[in-house]
Amino acid sequence: MSSQSFVLMEEQIDQINAIILRMIKKAEAKCALLVDKDGHLITRQGFTQSLDTTALSALLAGSFASTKEIARLVGEPEFSVLFHQGHKDHIHISLVGERCILAIVFDDRTTIGMVRLYAKETSDKLKELLTRAQADNNNAPELDPQFAESAGSKIDDVFKD
Repeated sequence: MSSQSFVLMEEQIDQINAIILRMIKKAEAKCALLVDKDGHLITRQGFTQSLDTTALSALLAGSFASTKEIARLVGEPEFSVLFHQGHKDHIHISLVGERCILAIVFDDRTTIGMVRLYAKETSDKLKELLTRAQADNNNAPELDPQFAESAGSKIDDVFKD
């Protein structure tokens, strides 16, 4: 992952959510999560109430990190898609660009083929959106260091006893 972080605006998150929600409906999946490679949840859609999305996000990132090493050992730069099949629920995990992971939880109401098809389409759309967001961040003016110091000082003053 790029060491440079960037900020997503509310409008961009709304666009991401709409793209993911459309994929969930088309693929007939239960839910989906978008996670950065550091394990931070960016957003989630669908029926996630019964999931510990914070822990799942961290584990997804860890899974991709270990899988990257497995790929290296067999001569691949990276595996871009993982699939785990359970008794009733399954999970399709794929990379979105260089910095994010899309995880889709689904059951036997749909097929892995449908999920893969819509996951690929969704990943392409998300990658484009995230690339634009990164470009927007790169073009944003930097804060004046004196402003940041002054703001920090004023915040300290507010919280002093």
